[in-house]
This record gives sequence, C-alpha cells and structure tokens, in this order.
Amino acid sequence: MKKIVFITGTRADYGKLKALMLEVDKCNDIQCHIFVSGMHLLSKYGATYCDILADGYKNVYIPETLSIVDRMDINLANTIHCFSDYIRHVKPYMIVVHGDRIDALAGAIVAMLNNIPLGHIEGGEITGTADEAMRHAISKMANVHFVANGESRLRLIQLGEREDSIHVIGSPDIDIMLGGDLPDIKMVRCEYGIPFDNYALLMYHPVNSEVDKLPSHVKALEKAVVKSGRNFIAIYPNNDHGCDIIISALKRLEKNPQFKVFKSLPFEVFLTVLKNCDFMIGNSSAGIREACVYGIPVIDLGTRQHRRYSPHILQNIMHANEDMHAIMSCIERVDGYKRVSSYFGDGKSSIRFVEILTVPQLWHGITQKCFVDSDITQRGILSYINEVCF
Repeated sequence: MKKIVFITGTRADYGKLKALMLEVDKCNDIQCHIFVSGMHLLSKYGATYCDILADGYKNVYIPETLSIVDRMDINLANTIHCFSDYIRHVKPYMIVVHGDRIDALAGAIVAMLNNIPLGHIEGGEITGTADEAMRHAISKMANVHFVANGESRLRLIQLGEREDSIHVIGSPDIDIMLGGDLPDIKMVRCEYGIPFDNYALLMYHPVNSEVDKLPSHVKALEKAVVKSGRNFIAIYPNNDHGCDIIISALKRLEKNPQFKVFKSLPFEVFLTVLKNCDFMIGNSSAGIREACVYGIPVIDLGTRQHRRYSPHILQNIMHANEDMHAIMSCIERVDGYKRVSSYFGDGKSSIRFVEILTVPQLWHGITQKCFVDSDITQRGILSYINEVCF
C-alpha cells in the first residue's frame, strides 16, 4: 500500500488540505498520514492540532519534540529535523504540501533531499509578500503540481515545469465550502458566544517587510472599525514577526462590545462565520479566495495580497491603504460589493486529486527534475550560441 504524508502547520493550510486528506483516507490502496507542526502546536493560537485529531483520521502524528519559537528561520530548521526523522520511520511514497509557509518549505526540502516525490498544492500563485518566493521555491522542488486554475498552470510553465506534471484541480477548500455539511449559524452563535446577528469578519496579518510600519497600520485599522459602529468577529493573526502588535490591538478591542475575538475557529465553523458575515476586512488570503465563493464583500488592506487578484475577475473586493479615512470610506460603500465567483474551483478538487494519484503512470513517470525551456528561451539560447561561436 502506498503511503502519502501530508504536512500541515497552520489553520489556513489545513483548511486547504482537509478535503484531500479525507478523500485519501477513504482509499483502499493509498494510506494517508498527517504530520502536524507549526502554529497548530501553540496554545497561544488555539492549539488547533486538537481540531485535526477530532476529525478522525487514522494516522496523525503530533511531534512532542518539535519546538516552535518566535524566529521563523529557527522554526524551519527545527521542522526539517523533526520531519526528516519522521519520514525515515514512515517511508512514504509521496509527501504533499500546500502553499508557501515554512512548514511546506520544510516538507519540500526533506522530500527533495531524500528523493521522495513531492506534490505541491496551489503553486504558481502570486502573493505580493516574501511568502511568494517560498511558494515558487517549493514549486521548483515539486514533482507533481495540483493548481487552482489555468493562470497558475501558465506561471509554472514559465518557471520551467513540465506541462504534464501540472494538474488543474481547483482550490480544495471549496469542496468543503460547497459540500453542504457546515454547521448552522444559530448553533455557532450559541456555542461560541457570538452576541450579534449582523457582523463583519476582521482578519489582519503582519507583512514581514513592513513591520516598522505595523503599529501605525494597526492603529488606523483599529480606529476605523471602532468608529464605524458596526459589529466585528476578529480572529488572531498568524505567527509571523509582528503578530504581537496585532494581538495587543485585538485584546483592546475585545473589551469593546462591538467585538468578539477568537484565537482560532475550527475550519467548518470559520466557513459558517464567513458565509453569514456582512463583509470581510483585513489582508487575509481568505478575503481573496474563500470570500468570493460566497460572494462576500471584502475590504483588502495594504500590500499583503498585492497582485493576488484582478478586480475584473473578483468584483467583490475593494482595496484601501491602512489609512483611517480610506478604510472608513470603504466600509460606508462595502454593502454594494456582493459578487459570487467560481474562478478558483467548483468543489470537486478532492475527487480529481485522488483520480490523479491512482493513475499508475504518475508513479512511474516521476524522474529527476529538469528545467523546461520555453520556445522563446530556446530561440534566445540558439541565437546566443550563434553569436558566440560564429
């Protein structure tokens, strides 16, 4: 039986991988293994490894010796060390990672250096931050690509990846979003103590290259949402450098009856909260990817999602810099931006994923990677050789 190891380090990538892992876990000839790392292990962010255990997978590994600290480079090194020991025990046929976080980078490095095929979910995307470089680096280490749409496929081809290694399956979290099994909003309000019927969703993360500006950015956002007079459900940021500045602001807002603050929410609960909110504000990728599936209006702030979306395709998004008056202006107009889009998938990603994994040629066709020159590059190389040699 072929063993496939998924590595998940954050609530965000778990949401992306969950549908795939559940589908693989049902297979008779593929065995699903899950390595849990990163933010999942921190009580500060809700100890979300408990949510993974509660989902009932057969093979979940929670590494007790993995130390997560405030420095991302140290976390990368620690995760590589721990994950390397783990895969020597499991001996997987493939390692699957998602996106652009350090846990995915650790998984990719271990896979490459141990000659284990690597599957990468949602490569070929632009994020506008340092994470983008990590995403492309992971893509260059990956043997098989599972991308959200044709736009991402074209970028991977531009990166020199083989066309037959790239599979368009859609964004996997949409399978759960459209699956019909989300909890009822009334139950969520009751169970999680949400005191208002109408609310906006606030999710704001640090930008590594702008940490010096973060205090003023957070202050502008804080003033704007309070002054708006609207109700907000706010969720803690990820654990990037500068997160404590945002958490401190959320702790202040928590004392205001307009706000209900959570460290984290189980994925399906988060989706119910998103689906029923008036709008979303901040700089989370959920505002670019998940919100459009439900047609939720979004106010995207700052540079974190720069170039991540086209306003011609995703017409539910408004953009503003972290300026109080600009944010207030968007809040006043946001109710008119409800638009649904299926640009990132149709809810059938996990079926396509497993179908691809069960094709025998996939496993026989994974060989040493090589860079595939485009036609333009090939012509340029020939022209250069002719100039030099003749």
